[in-house]
Amino acid sequence: MIDRRTFIRRSGLIAAALTSGPAWISRAAERQPVRITEGPQGHWFGYYDKWQVDPSGRYALGCKVTFEGRSPEDTDRLEIGLIDLQEGHSWKTIGESLAWGWQQSCMLQWIPGSAEEVIWNDREAGGYVSRIYHIHSGQTRTLPQPVYALSPDGAFAVGTAFNRIQNLRPGYGYAGIPDPYQAQKAPDEIGLYTMDLRTGTTNHLLSLADLAHLPHAGEDVSDNWHWFNHMLVSPDSRRLLFLHRWRPEILENQQMARTGFVTRMITVDTTGKDLYVADPSGNSSHFVWKDSEHIFVWTRPVGKEAGFWLIKDKTAEMERIGAASMDRNGHNTYVPHTNEEWVLNDTYPDKERLITLYLYHVPSKRKVILGKFYSPERFFGEWRCDLHPRCDQQGRRVFFDSTHEGSRQMYSLDISAIVGT
Repeated sequence: MIDRRTFIRRSGLIAAALTSGPAWISRAAERQPVRITEGPQGHWFGYYDKWQVDPSGRYALGCKVTFEGRSPEDTDRLEIGLIDLQEGHSWKTIGESLAWGWQQSCMLQWIPGSAEEVIWNDREAGGYVSRIYHIHSGQTRTLPQPVYALSPDGAFAVGTAFNRIQNLRPGYGYAGIPDPYQAQKAPDEIGLYTMDLRTGTTNHLLSLADLAHLPHAGEDVSDNWHWFNHMLVSPDSRRLLFLHRWRPEILENQQMARTGFVTRMITVDTTGKDLYVADPSGNSSHFVWKDSEHIFVWTRPVGKEAGFWLIKDKTAEMERIGAASMDRNGHNTYVPHTNEEWVLNDTYPDKERLITLYLYHVPSKRKVILGKFYSPERFFGEWRCDLHPRCDQQGRRVFFDSTHEGSRQMYSLDISAIVGT
């Protein structure tokens, strides 16, 4: 019989396996996640705050890569695929991308409200663009700017300069096009924009210079290197949420890319007006909108403990969520169709390199561990493989990326019996 740690490394430890006694292996096997991709090539989706699965629940999106263990170069192509979850997880190639990173891939996702169109970022003619692909006609149309996040009504995207991100936070931007403003600390020419998904019309809303001149904790922060990161649109598609980040010096090595910067969380309306610093602490990390007024974020508010906090936009109101059970940073979302009662989350690897995947029930303060998944040591830094868990649109299944079987692959796990969807 294999020992407990070996079992965890090979297959992931499922919630039922947390029961002590001789039955722990068989109980775990009953609830193993389903692998929806096959090696030897690596497959993954990307970030946790986007729709991977279509409204019907039949088709999942994914990316395929031919190498591991290094940063993408300008000639490295990512294969984009459509996985039929009802036909043996068959893979259909629908496109490719030259604009991608290990953490968020190429912003691949279903356009909200659509069962036919998906979008991802690419590069052509010396610029970053986005492609919209129609799964039935097989036709692709190109928009003039890359996207970071889409509005829930499916009308527009919000974006920023990905080469600026790559310059100051490698792994979240794209190779291939140098930052033309890399010698400027806070250029006025780039920043936050919206783009109409039908026409491609782009509106510039805020520049890096605009935010650099906004004092932080009463101090001038303009003499730093500034960029924008991590964007989401409110559920009513009326406000934008993003992180404004800065660091005092240019990167000198890969380790600096993960540290040494300050973050503040900003909301603004879709015209670039009514700006509000929703979290002025400097510590904002992963976040999601709960509703059109509340933001659920990992942070350490001024004078308070680090944790997941529910912050009401444009007010000073905040509430700690899951203090005893969600005490580590992770990639948090709400499970659809549960009235925001259930949170889906994960952790970073612990000292044994185990990543925990779990659900948290807000009203009862109950935590349900779905699994613990081993992350081999070679998956670290920029090319690490976070689980980045995301639900299907029905709230019945969790999909996640993992390396616990030795290669980067995608998995699904049914949670309907737990959350009641």
